[in-house]
Amino acid sequence: LLVRPDGSSEGGLGGHPDLDRAAAAEARALLDAGRTATVEIAEDGSHCPGGLTLLVEVNVPPPRMIVFGAVDFTAALVKAGKFLGYHVTVCDARAVFATRARFPEADDVVVDWPHRYLRSTPTDARTVLCVLTHDAKFDIPLLTEALRLPVAFVGAMGSRRTHADRERRLREAGLGERELSRLRSPIGLDLGARTPEETAVSIAAEIVATRRGGTGVPLTGSATPIHHDRTGRGGTRAA
Repeated sequence: LLVRPDGSSEGGLGGHPDLDRAAAAEARALLDAGRTATVEIAEDGSHCPGGLTLLVEVNVPPPRMIVFGAVDFTAALVKAGKFLGYHVTVCDARAVFATRARFPEADDVVVDWPHRYLRSTPTDARTVLCVLTHDAKFDIPLLTEALRLPVAFVGAMGSRRTHADRERRLREAGLGERELSRLRSPIGLDLGARTPEETAVSIAAEIVATRRGGTGVPLTGSATPIHHDRTGRGGTRAA
């Protein structure tokens, strides 16, 4: 079974049609993560153990998470991003804060103005951009660039008052309503988070919900599906 970059598939596993659909959905999920792995699927396509074990071979690199701002919350978000399978970069214009010693788990630590770095670094439809700088002189040029890119997620930290001021400044910079609607701000789901670690979980949860089409509501008592099938990007094969 081959899943193409546009999410379409070719061939099959020679069983129940639901098996092919389930295998393609699992392949897309691993494709999003840029990770090769085995999955277990029953012959009717359900996730019950004891069925078929499929090898999903992915030939794309892991998706990128770029965290702008070397602040207290950044280290926790780096750990969460690595846990989710991202290649994590920390970028800040202030060399005294953007150091390998402060963020040892990051794949890259970059000292540069955020908007300038974003212009020069590769991004794609799986890239996640988290803006934690909370400073207009960094945020506005950066978000003006970010919200015009075809990336998966753009989120910015700040209070609702900060967000309102940020939106005003971004409109003055020339962004329209369609571009502004892509901005997740204040970043994260409402978990009542207080600590950097809790905040990182909140942000990670919103990223997952955005990627997978989830609602963010509790599964208890709801009729929403547990697994959402979203079209992935890149190439992947299940055998």
